Amino acid sequence: MTLSEWSYFAMVIAAVVYLVAFALHSVEWASARGQVAVRPEDGSEDKGRLRVDLFGRLAVAATVVAAVLHVVAVVLRGVAAERPPWGNMYEFITSTLAFAVLIYLVCVLKFGMRWLGLGATLLLTIGLGAAVTQFYVDVSPLVPALHSVWFIIHIIAAAISGAAFNLGAIASILYLIRGSAESKAAERGEELTGYLAKLPSTTALDVFSYRMHAFALPLWTFTIVAGSIWAQYAWGRFWNWDPKETWSFITWVVYVAYLHARATAGWRGRPVAIIAIIGLITFWFNFVGVNLLFSGMHSYSGI
Repeated sequence: MTLSEWSYFAMVIAAVVYLVAFALHSVEWASARGQVAVRPEDGSEDKGRLRVDLFGRLAVAATVVAAVLHVVAVVLRGVAAERPPWGNMYEFITSTLAFAVLIYLVCVLKFGMRWLGLGATLLLTIGLGAAVTQFYVDVSPLVPALHSVWFIIHIIAAAISGAAFNLGAIASILYLIRGSAESKAAERGEELTGYLAKLPSTTALDVFSYRMHAFALPLWTFTIVAGSIWAQYAWGRFWNWDPKETWSFITWVVYVAYLHARATAGWRGRPVAIIAIIGLITFWFNFVGVNLLFSGMHSYSGI
């Protein structure tokens, strides 16, 4: 087998192991059914909590294995191509998701944020699964316009900011789910139970989402600036309202609106979380949809 084939094989196995991790996180959530946030003094729920913890730990272990395979696959792709592995949509997606899983694992292993696991592994399963089944292309040389150090800087910044946007959006989705569950439980005069009761408070989820977006937006701004410098180098103009440039700007506007709304008291909470989700939709449409639906200077999907 060639290095390219080994890379693809490792990527497929990584996608399968991410699916296993997602299944284990699903069982972790299901096993917490009926449990409350505060442990009873008589220890009646200890066995249930241990079961939940076991499935959670197994899910994280599976994610670590998948992440190793994933990163190795990305590196092998670059070695096989004899260039940075960012020449087409398959490589963009797999690299961005590699950054996402690394940031996620730092959050879990250093800060104990295993509650991100269900959403993160779902994202990784769908993203990598789509990459290996729908977007895969053989290794090929870069087109002349991509031979620039600014291209490398531009893509690294886009991948890291994209990873943070995704994790921030997962927290926003959990914020909406937990907030809705809390309201319904309060209306019934009941206590919130199940895995949702184990999530951080809605305030903590909102703060985590904000920190991810506050980290990512300056990087995304730099991505656009670096892309403009690269465009001047490659095509002799900084900006031409190419579909990719236009949607990059739209994504930037949505996330600026998110941070502005987050700083405005009347817009905090649910409205801000919805804006974060809209931002993620524009990000992925820019990352995938534009490549598939439009033609332009940035048409490098390769499929």
